[in-house]
This record gives sequence, C-alpha cells and structure tokens, in this order.
Amino acid sequence: MERHWPVGLDALAYGGDYTPEQWPKPVWQEDVRLMREAGVTMVSVGIFTWALLEPEPGQYDFGWLDQLLDLLHDNGIRVDLGTPTVVPPAWFYERHPEALPVTREGMRHAFGGRGAICHSSPAYQRAAVSIIEQLARRYGRHPAVALWHVHNEYGAPVSACYCETSAVAFRGWLAGRYTTVKELNEAWGTTFWGQTYNSWEQVHPPRLVPPVGNPTQQLDWARFTSDELLENFKRERDVLHAHSPGIPVTTNFHAALSQCESLDYWAWAREVDLVTNDHYLVAEADRNHVNLAMAADITRSLAGGRPWLLLEHSTSAVNWQPRNIAKRPGEMARNSLAHVARGSDGAMFFQWRASRFGAEKFHSAMLPHAGAESRIWREVVRLGQDLGALAPIRGSRVVADVAMLWDWQSWWAQRLEWRPSADLDARERADTWYAAAYDRHLTVDFAHPEADLCDYPLVVVPALYAMTDVAGANLRRYVEDGGVLVVSCFSGIVDERDVIHPGAHPGALRDVLGLTVEEFTPLRAGERVRLDNEMTGDVWSEVVTLGGAEPVWSYLDGPAAGLPAVTRHVEGRGTAWYVSTRLAADGLDAVLHAASADASLAPRDLPRDVEVVERTGSEGRYLFAINHTGEEVTIPVAEPGAELVTGADVTGHLHVPAGEVRVVVTPTR
Repeated sequence: MERHWPVGLDALAYGGDYTPEQWPKPVWQEDVRLMREAGVTMVSVGIFTWALLEPEPGQYDFGWLDQLLDLLHDNGIRVDLGTPTVVPPAWFYERHPEALPVTREGMRHAFGGRGAICHSSPAYQRAAVSIIEQLARRYGRHPAVALWHVHNEYGAPVSACYCETSAVAFRGWLAGRYTTVKELNEAWGTTFWGQTYNSWEQVHPPRLVPPVGNPTQQLDWARFTSDELLENFKRERDVLHAHSPGIPVTTNFHAALSQCESLDYWAWAREVDLVTNDHYLVAEADRNHVNLAMAADITRSLAGGRPWLLLEHSTSAVNWQPRNIAKRPGEMARNSLAHVARGSDGAMFFQWRASRFGAEKFHSAMLPHAGAESRIWREVVRLGQDLGALAPIRGSRVVADVAMLWDWQSWWAQRLEWRPSADLDARERADTWYAAAYDRHLTVDFAHPEADLCDYPLVVVPALYAMTDVAGANLRRYVEDGGVLVVSCFSGIVDERDVIHPGAHPGALRDVLGLTVEEFTPLRAGERVRLDNEMTGDVWSEVVTLGGAEPVWSYLDGPAAGLPAVTRHVEGRGTAWYVSTRLAADGLDAVLHAASADASLAPRDLPRDVEVVERTGSEGRYLFAINHTGEEVTIPVAEPGAELVTGADVTGHLHVPAGEVRVVVTPTR
C-alpha cells in the first residue's frame, strides 16, 4: 500500500508539537479554539509521554490521550501521533541501568535528559515494542490519526553507545558484512600497526586508544551506529503497519548538514513512508536563509523529488544556541514558505504553546508566553491564512537545475584523524558551493554519487573524499554522455574502506578529470595563494599534472606556483572541471559561470537574496518569489498568472515587497 501523505489531510499541514500533558484540561479547550482561529490542520502529540502512558511496568493510562484525540477530531484537527520511545521512564532505567549509553571514554550517561539510549539494548528494544503495540492496538484505527511519528530526532543528542552490549551487536553486524575474521582483517588493513584479529571476540568498538584508532574500524562503527538506530525505527514501523494499516509512518530527520552528522539519511529515506524534517536556523549566521534552502533541497532529494513535510521549525528564537536571536517581523513566514517553495507540503513548528517549565521554556511557540495579543500570534494567524490560499500546490514538484553530490559516509571518513589538513572540511565545502549555486539562482537537487544523473545538465561535487568504483564509473559515464561535471579538491581519494585508490590521486576520478595529483600541498593557517584571474584560494593546494585536461587558471604563487589550479577536460560529449584549491565565493562563482555555459544554463538576472523557485503539478506551475532583502524587488514573469497570496493578476512582472513572499500560478495548458 502506498503511504505518502497524512490520511484525511486535504490541505497543507500547519500546526506544531502539542504538549497538553503540561497543562490543565481547561486549557485544552482554549487550545483547540485558538488552533481553529489560526488555521491549524494537524498537530503532533505524545512524543515525550511514555512515563504518563505507562506509569508503572505493564500498567497503562490512556484516558487522557483518549480525551485529547477525541477533542482534536471533533474540531477537525488531524493528529501526527508520536511513539514515546525517545525517553523511557525512570522506572525502566531503575530496572535496566545497562540501557543507558556509554561514551567512548567509558562513562555511562545518567537518566534525566532525552535520547539517552543504548540502541543495542535488548531490554530497551522489548520495552519499546511493548508500548508501541499498546498504542497501535488502541489508536491504529482512531479517526483522528493521520500519521505515525516514531521516536524523535534519532541520533540527537546521543547516537553511539560503546558498552559491551553494543560491542556484541557490532561483532554481529561485522560478521554479516565480512563473513570471516580474515575478510575483516583485509578490509581494515590490520597488518598496519600489528592490529590483526584471530577471533570475533577480540574485536571491540573504537573506544579511546592512543594515538588514533584504525580509520576503517571507525568508519564501520559509524555505519553500524546508523544501521542500529534504523533497525529500531523499522521494528517500531512494522508494528504500526501491522496494527494501523494505511496510516503512513515517519520519523523526523535533521537533514541540515549543520544539525545531524550520525545518520546516513540516504538509507533512512528508503524506510519511511513520508520524509519529514526538522530545521532550525543557525540564528547568528549571516544569510541563514541560504542554509534553510539547502536543508529543504536535501530533504526533497531524500524524498526522491516527492513532496515532503517540514515537521518542526521555530516561530522565533530557539533556546539551545549560544545566543538565541529572535526572528524579525515577517521572517517566520519567509522561513516557512521557503520550505514550501522547495517541496514541503506544509509548515509545522515546535511548539504550539510555549512551555512554562523545563529545559525549553525559552523556546518560541505558535502561542507564545505573551499570548494572543502578540506579534508572533498575529503572524501565525496570517501564515495559516496564506497556507490555506496555497493549498492548490499540494502534490506538485520542484523543478531543479543542477545536482550536487553528497554522501554521509564520505563525510564520516574525511572527518577522521590525521588527514592532510584539519582545515579542509567537507561540510564547509558543501555549504560554500551550495551558496555559490544559490547566488546564481540555480535550484539544486542533492544526489547520491551512484544515482542516475542523466537528467541534470550540470553536476557539482563539493566534497567526496571517499568514492566507490561504481560511483567513479557513474560520473565518467555521465560526462561521456554529455554532462558537465565540476569537482572540488580532495575528492575520489579513497574507496569505501578508506583505502587509497590504486595509482596517483584522484584515483576514482583520474580518468574523467584528465589529470593526476602528484602531491597535496596544504597551506599554513591564514596563508593564501593567488590565481592568474585575480582569484585567491586558502587552506589547500595541489601539484596537478595534466593528462588530457587543459589549464584554465593557474597558481601565481604558493607551493604549486606555475601549475594548474582549475582545469577543464573534454571527455566524450561532456566536460569535467576540477578545482584544486579552496576558492572563496567569487572564485566559485567564476567556475560555475563557465561550467554553466558548458551546460547551456542561461544566467538569471535576479537580485541577490531573492529566491525564485518553481513547483509544477497537474493543475499548473507555481512560481515562488521570496524577498529576503529590505527593498521591494521586481522580477520577470514569463506568462500571465494569478498571485495566490494577494489574489492579484500578474502580467509581465511581479512586484515583491521587502521581506514578503509571492506565489504566481500559471494554469497548465
């Protein structure tokens, strides 16, 4: 059965995490009244309620949840029902202290936060399935339930546990991957430093060792950790599918590269019925709307281009950053609608009503401490109205211009110890290359390195240190068939075992790039190199030898003075560009300008920090224009249409006031 959207939700999703257990029941009536006033269509409930639902082992109290679901249903509000397995009760840990996770340094966490779980613990797995079965049997066919929400933000704040129970599970995972200890030794290169194993029992998690541990062991441990958490998700999902047929099951990702590092979301995305995501602005960052766009594009890509759902973001300030900057007037709507522009079929928040106690009492909410007389509340009501007007976009898809390759496992590998430069960071390169594409007004899909890329005229590889032979062949085939490829430095160096590809660097990309890298020549802190087009690089340079490629720009100084810095190689019907240093924004823009010309991507004459993104559906094309600037802007519109937010007719040009969003629909002919 296809499960891709909350059952019974015929509008865009709008609402937030609702925690009525923190409030007396008379407040519930006020909540649903205000939800209706705001246009709320769905709320998430029950995420942190295991101790309330099962106050003692095997003793259950569902009366309050019965009343809540009935109340929401009677008021036309759909429910994303959470499974409360992110925080087992205190009584559980009293019985099973071994289920608390152990750090790499050997310290065991204590009860009292959230997400402190050894995911390999059989006791935890049994208890989780038990409470899920109770919930699924009771509410699997409740008319309010539109979506199941398993756990909460897997991997945050704790993903790995280094206890002996996890060690046993790790050995089992390794045996499934390598079959024999001999194969393990070969894969891990244990002849280095005399690390050879004679039996599975000698293998342990990569606990703290001097001076550094085996890199392949650490990489496999990261894979195991992601897989172990995923198995727990699948275990809960399968119970829900069995007892609640037809209701989709999800878990909220943290797909922004700045917010979650421990899960391979390409693998996770295959297992959820609906891809959902949580996103929180890095409040102090300059132009943090660029990271928002990137997170939305990543999430849409994980969904395979299908619509997805923003399950959490904030109306204003969060509470856990060093300086929790409040959003300015209009910023909440811009943030919300930017996610919608890039494929989300709704905008949900944490949380509905601001908490008066606990660790998140200073976190913003749809209904803030200031109540319904506040600016935030007025903006919440207006956003609900706008999302109601945008309901026709539901189910439409985003039109992308280019693909950017990203692989969580390569990121894990590059972050390990003793790389040529601690300053060359994969995430930074992904952020910076994405920002360069954003500033050229290119809409980006993210793709796995082994994915089919034939539909994209341009593919960018910002950082891919670890690359399989399959991925290397995929990129060569893409270029030979007419694609344009842009590769950044320190890519294609090792295989999936963190073993150097045979021959000169970059082994997996050597042929398609038409060059070899004789030596990495990292730069000192603060050192820069000049290129002959007045661009500069920092952190990194390389000694590049041409093997068919042509030099485009060369180094004027530094360790590789006189040698190629940026190259272009014609391969088959396509071209492959290589950038051997860490270019700043102007340099990346110059590379993308030239590569876009190769790919026949016409430049777009649009103001900086004005997003223009298109979604298409069976009923029409929807052009989103989001103005992040302080001035009104005018953008060209190719065909006459109607603006959905204001209802105005649009011909030729669209005026977008400062800080506002406009959406033009053009009917499909």
